[in-house]
This record gives sequence, structure tokens and C-alpha cells, in this order.
Amino acid sequence: MSFLRNVYNSSVIIHPPGFFIIGFESFSFLSVYIIFLAFVYVVTVLFNCLLIYIVAFNHCLHTPKFLAVINLAVIDLMFNTCTIPSMIKVFLIKDNFIPFNLCFVQMYAYYVLVSLESFALSVLAYDRVIAICFPLRQNSINTMRRMICIVCIIWCCVLGVVAFTTCIMTRLSFCNSIRVFSYFCDYAPVFRLACNDYSMQWFSASFLSVMLLGGPFTFILLSYISILVAVYKMKSMNSRLKALATCIEHTILVAVFYIPLLVIFTYGFYFGAIDPDQRVLSLSLSSCLPPCINPIVYSLKTKEIKIRVLALFRKYKVSANIPTKSKTILVGLRAG
Repeated sequence: MSFLRNVYNSSVIIHPPGFFIIGFESFSFLSVYIIFLAFVYVVTVLFNCLLIYIVAFNHCLHTPKFLAVINLAVIDLMFNTCTIPSMIKVFLIKDNFIPFNLCFVQMYAYYVLVSLESFALSVLAYDRVIAICFPLRQNSINTMRRMICIVCIIWCCVLGVVAFTTCIMTRLSFCNSIRVFSYFCDYAPVFRLACNDYSMQWFSASFLSVMLLGGPFTFILLSYISILVAVYKMKSMNSRLKALATCIEHTILVAVFYIPLLVIFTYGFYFGAIDPDQRVLSLSLSSCLPPCINPIVYSLKTKEIKIRVLALFRKYKVSANIPTKSKTILVGLRAG
């Protein structure tokens, strides 16, 4: 195999034509898992598009809370579109070669979206803190302009930070193995293939994990501590239950997103290396399930969304029945 050689600071940097994404090595239920992934992707697209449509075309839902919900739905849609089709291609067609530059594009897209997912959950936590801890000043503190600024700043920061950590990967030489033991061009499995010093990339990966995943998770925990303190100060039990009920859907989303990641990395830290197939299965599930579950939780648990979804289906049902009724009347008139 020929390699492309680029000169960097008087040293030779070896860039291969591409990498081979190994995926599963010996997974017994691969065909079942592929069908499951296809189902998850269809559900993700349908429910997230429905959620975006409902919020976009109902002006009464144009509030800071539902702007945060739309932000999460857009990220979810992009996230599974970025991961699931490429996973199916690798697992089903066995087309597991990815060109060198495209590998880093995929890496960049994945880590941008997983970081944005984490921050989107923290934005929803911010909305709940303002609503419960400052109910009388909610409309003045949490305005649409402020929420738009928060979302835009988060997107710009994440795009910039992940761009830097991805760009420094091009300083590595890959002169030995080009087999990536993951389900996509994963950051750590790729830099561990390098035959020169990758301490900067290791530090960047650690910093990225702490800043873009640990930071939002810590903010969410502090938010819920503030919410519990505010709820404890409420005199009425009914008020306490109402306040906590508004956090149920967000708590489910946080649990679905963070618990699998925390369990996988804690297990790997304390009990050593995880079996490659188990790691691929666990990480791929923890990546593709939250974008599928998030819109379903909001559709079923949020009263405003549920009412408008039911109204939309009734509207289409009525419009579908109108031509049938008109045809029956016309047949009756002709018979008369």
C-alpha cells in the first residue's frame, strides 16, 4: 500500500490513503442489530420532523423553552443521520474503508453533534431552573433573544473547539496499522494507531471529554440541586408536585444520554479493557438511542406538544374523510 508523505517541521508525516473501520469482529446477532438500527433511524426521522413541524407552525409555542426543544430535535436528527447510515454500511455491506480526509470529517461531525447534544440538555436544564426558581421573573430573565444568544454561542464554541482537536490529528504519522476498532472514525482508536508521539491528542481528548460532556453534566446536576432546594421551600405539596412534574421529561432525557456513557467509561476505568464487540455495541447504542427516544418523550410527556399532535392527526383524518363523503353524496344525486 502506498502512503502519502507530507513534510512538517523537517520531519516526515505519513498519511495513509484511508482507514478500515472494523466494527464487530464476531457478533452473533448482526442481522438483527442492523434491522434494529434501521428501525431506530426511521423513528428518529419521523418523530423529530414531527416535533419540529409542530413547534415551527404553532406560534403559541414560539417560546424560549420550545426553542431549546427544537435545538435538541435538530441535533438529534443530524446525529443519527451522521452515524446510523454509515454504521449500516459498515456492518451490512462490509464497505469499511474510509478515505483519510473523510475519516476526519466524520470524526469532526460526530464529536460536534455529541457535544451539542450534551449542551442542549444543559440548556433545557437552564430553562427549568429559571421557571421553577424564579417563576415571577421567568419572562424577563429567559427571553427569546437571550435563548437564541445562548444557543448560538454554544454552537460556535463547540464548532471551534472540536475543529482544533480534529485538526491536530493531521500531525500524526500512521505507518503501522490502519484498522480502527470502532464503528466510526473514533478519536482515541485513531490516534492510538499513530507511530509518533500522540500526547497532545490524548490531552485534547481528555479536555474535550471534561469540557464538552462533564461540564454540561455538572451544570445539570447543580441545576437540579437548585430546583430541589426551591421545591423544598414551597409550602403547598400540590405546588411541589407540579414543579417536579415539569422536570420529568428532561430527567428521562438526561438519564438516557448520560448513564450509558458513564457506565461504559467507569467499567473500562475500574475493570480494564472492555471486549471490542461489547464496546462497539454499547457505544453505538448509547449514541443512536437518545436521538430516537428524545422526541417520543417530549411528544408523550409535554402537554402542549401532545395536544397539538392529536389536533394535527384529527385534522388529517377529517380531510381524508371529506372526499369520501363528497363522492357518496355525488353518487346519491346521480341515482336520484
